[in-house]
Amino acid sequence: MTTPVIDLFASALQFRPDGDVRVAERRMTSSDSGTWQIATFHVENDAEVHADHWEMHPEAEEAVCCLTGDVRLYFRPTTPGGAEDMVRLSAGTAVIVPRGRWHRLELNAPSDLMSITLRHGTRLEKRTRIH
Repeated sequence: MTTPVIDLFASALQFRPDGDVRVAERRMTSSDSGTWQIATFHVENDAEVHADHWEMHPEAEEAVCCLTGDVRLYFRPTTPGGAEDMVRLSAGTAVIVPRGRWHRLELNAPSDLMSITLRHGTRLEKRTRIH
């Protein structure tokens, strides 16, 4: 038996409820219910991390991991007129985004990122206020 090597920058790993692990196309939004996705990205600019959009995962927390580079993760205010909370991630660090919490990324430098979450029900919303 030959075990294939998987390019994590070209595809995602999906961990299914039945215990199977599958190689699949990376998805920013919904996947099968109960299927966790691990996706790795090399990003060069803010457009590649949809900095102009908020993202939210209603069914699970998300681990956002900075493998190389330097990024800022912003949380949308929970009250009208409130300030965004920001967490800086440098190489080798991660943050857990709470279930249902709107968030977005901006880059300080080109970076390699990894996202681990249930994508089912994921929502994107255009930012109305850009600073």
